[in-house]
Amino acid sequence: MELETRRLRLRPLTEQDAEGLFAYCSHPAVGPRAGWKPHETLEESREILEQVFLKEPHVFAIEQEGRLIGTVGLVDDNKRENAEAKMIGYSLAFDCWGKGIMTEAVEAVLVYGFDLLNLSIITATCYPDNPASAKVLEKCGFVYEGTLRQAQIRFDGKVQDFRCYSVTKAEYDEKRQGLSS
Repeated sequence: MELETRRLRLRPLTEQDAEGLFAYCSHPAVGPRAGWKPHETLEESREILEQVFLKEPHVFAIEQEGRLIGTVGLVDDNKRENAEAKMIGYSLAFDCWGKGIMTEAVEAVLVYGFDLLNLSIITATCYPDNPASAKVLEKCGFVYEGTLRQAQIRFDGKVQDFRCYSVTKAEYDEKRQGLSS
């Protein structure tokens, strides 16, 4: 399955994406915002691609003008016992930050999740020190649920809180109707 937006092509990841993944995941600012260490080698990116991304059926490469610039997708939300719930996650190349690219990609995945997968709720988390991610979620209609304190030990040993967000299908449909009026 591929999704198209005004500026982006969202497509399944392949083994051939290892170099593109390494190109943006090796930047020192990208990984820590999502909880993982910057990739140190191309081989490390290959392993993560194989062990994580290729096994997830609803995770997409974000491609712009033929270049892999990020990933976005839906995975099981292990905090909810609801078969109609998924959690969205994403990462983006540093040189693409602040351009509305991730908002555009998240919007496309919300439509995919609600309209094609028939989800009832899509959730997300971000670290309190990542206001840009919170801004993306809020622009896309997510509602702040609260903070899950001391939720994760990051790759560097730092204990992090999670800011928790969600949007229900009804809320998203209402937002879409408001935009088309």
